Amino acid sequence: MTIGKVLAAAMLMAGLSGVLAWCAVTAPSRVIPPRIPLSQLEKTLRRVPAHISEFSPVSEPLALPKCGNVRPPEALLTPDPLLNVQDDDLHVRVSFIVGADGQVHSAFVLDSGGPSEDQIVLRAVRFWRYRPALCNGVPTDSEALVRFSIR
Repeated sequence: MTIGKVLAAAMLMAGLSGVLAWCAVTAPSRVIPPRIPLSQLEKTLRRVPAHISEFSPVSEPLALPKCGNVRPPEALLTPDPLLNVQDDDLHVRVSFIVGADGQVHSAFVLDSGGPSEDQIVLRAVRFWRYRPALCNGVPTDSEALVRFSIR
């Protein structure tokens, strides 16, 4: 074995041991959310936010057959964005497309609750996820109208 090969093997071993040592020392950091006082949680229980969804199929291309068996989208992750809003008489209506990929596309406000509330709602809705609508068993786009209100 030549000196070059021995030196290369030694450098490789030193590099691998350094990587292993670094991996052993660095642990993933956990972010612990701050605790909300119970009295504040009780106040939010008195104000109940709600969102009501309505779905309708997006117009299909002319080449596709009509849907005989339609299943609307199913909500997988749709947290209510108005939990921390202070206005007790707030109503916002949003329209968007639930794509065949289950993600929200083209969200826009139909009835405004104010600029800051509209932004809160739009930002949250864009992260919602659905099981897409089915047209004859095939995932397809669907239009959604959602009304947000605080009662």
